[in-house]
Amino acid sequence: MSPDSSPSLPLDNLHRIETPEGIDLLFRPAGLVPRALAFALDLAIRGAILLVLALGLGMLGKFGLGIGALLLFLVQWWYMVLFEVLNQGRTPGKQWLGLRVIHDDGTPIGWAASLTRNLLRFVDLLPFGYFLGALCCLSHPSFKRLGDLAAGSLVIYQERPSATPELPEAEPQISPFALVPAEQRALIAFAERQASLSAERRQELAAILAEPLQTSAAQAESRINGIARTLLGPS
Repeated sequence: MSPDSSPSLPLDNLHRIETPEGIDLLFRPAGLVPRALAFALDLAIRGAILLVLALGLGMLGKFGLGIGALLLFLVQWWYMVLFEVLNQGRTPGKQWLGLRVIHDDGTPIGWAASLTRNLLRFVDLLPFGYFLGALCCLSHPSFKRLGDLAAGSLVIYQERPSATPELPEAEPQISPFALVPAEQRALIAFAERQASLSAERRQELAAILAEPLQTSAAQAESRINGIARTLLGPS
C-alpha cells in the first residue's frame, strides 16, 4: 500500500518496516503541527512544574537557589527522556495528541536514542524558534528532525484499537453446505458491515446468495446473519 493510495491521509506518509519474519508493519509518521502542539503542551507542563518548585524553594534562600538550579537541569533535560523511555515513547503532550516515539525498526525507544534526540534539540532550535528543526521535519518524508536522524527514532501516531463490530440480532443457523475459509470470512464480513450499508444494498447483496443458501431472496439476509452467528460462536 503506497501513501498516495490512501485518500484519508493526504499529508502523512506511511513508514513501512519489514520484520525478520517477512511481515510488513505500517506506521503513520506524525507531521510538524501535531508534534509542535505536543511539544507546546510539554513545555507548559514543565513551566508549571518549575513555577511550583520556584515558589517552594524561594523560601530557602541560597540553599533553595542551588537546589532549584539542579532541579531546573533535571526537569529541562530529563523530563522528555524519562517519559519517552518509561511510558512507551509518550510524554504527556504526545499522549494527549495520540503520538509516540519508536526506533526506526519499530521497537520501543531506548535510553541512548531518547537521550540523543533530546540532547540534540538545542541544534533544532537554531537559529531561533525551532527553525532548523521545522525545516528538516518538513523536508523529510517521515517528518524527522535532526535529533531523530541522529538517534534513529521516529514519531508516529499511536494506533487506537478499533471497536469490534457487532453482528445483527439473528438466530444461529447452520449452512446447508460446507464453507471454505474464504466463504466463511465473506459471510462474517457481510454481517459485520451491515450498519454501513443501505437496506437496498444489503438486500441486493444477500439475494445473490439466496439460491446456494436454499432460501428466498427476502430471507437471504436473515439467513446470512444466522450463519455468521454460528461461525463466530457465542459472544
